Amino acid sequence: MRQDHLITATQLSRDDIEAVLDRAREVADDPAAYADRHTGRVLALCFFEPSTRTRMSFDSAAKRLGIDTIDMGDVDSSSVSKGESLSDTVRVIEGYADALVLRHPSEGAATLAAEQVSVPVVNAGDGAGQHPSQTLLDLHTIRENHGLDDLTVGIMGDLKYGRTVHSLAAALTEFDANQHFISPESLRLPRSVRFDLHETGAQIREHEELEPVLDELDVLYVTRIQKERFPDENEYHRVAGEYQIDAETLDAAPDDLTVMHPLPRVDEIAPDVDETDHATYFEQAHNGIPVRMALLDTLLENAEAAEGMEVGR
Repeated sequence: MRQDHLITATQLSRDDIEAVLDRAREVADDPAAYADRHTGRVLALCFFEPSTRTRMSFDSAAKRLGIDTIDMGDVDSSSVSKGESLSDTVRVIEGYADALVLRHPSEGAATLAAEQVSVPVVNAGDGAGQHPSQTLLDLHTIRENHGLDDLTVGIMGDLKYGRTVHSLAAALTEFDANQHFISPESLRLPRSVRFDLHETGAQIREHEELEPVLDELDVLYVTRIQKERFPDENEYHRVAGEYQIDAETLDAAPDDLTVMHPLPRVDEIAPDVDETDHATYFEQAHNGIPVRMALLDTLLENAEAAEGMEVGR
């Protein structure tokens, strides 16, 4: 993987993805071999939206690599509350850190940030756009359970605003995967995402019900209906509570079905699913450590190689 930044899943080839996932497997098998690989480096965590798993797993991954972290903290206590632009914010923080992890409510914010700075930027979610590091840990989870070829994946819930969905769907086009998208009409994939998938020749199908395709699936990826993304609260209330699964729903599923969720969940997966062999979402969340360690290791390794080339000129 020869990348300066990670902004979108569409920038990743199959070789890029497999390189990170191979390294993540090495990290998981022997984390001590990666300890302190980047001592003296600093990672800036710039979260303009709430986060638990992404923020904490990047923080933990960095520290396991010997990287110190600095955190911008709550937006209301930063200079953003005084009207500072995103461009100015990241240009200042660039002087304090060797890489930035950015979450922002505006789609395209990570692209803008990457254009302003010379250190690696990782998009940790930009509005309803993309969340590529989540996609890498999703793919790692799928690969460890099923492999990534000859695969049938169902993606259910909020497909319109779900940035994890947009990233995962794009990345799966690099593999031999059939994709089924299950949602109410009002939360279908955005037209632009459908167009991009069709342009790759991806095999996709759209449905309003899970039942007709459940017995075909290797993976069921469930997403939350995201109230904070809806411009119209009435639209949210019309679909909230739809597309829920419980243990009884999964009676008709293949025995080896893997149920995933990027979390947090609300009521779309009932607690009784946790006790089934299908539940993989906590394992999925824990995979954020080796995958994000592998990603940071790769990006900083690339940056260090580039610095060496500049010095040698």
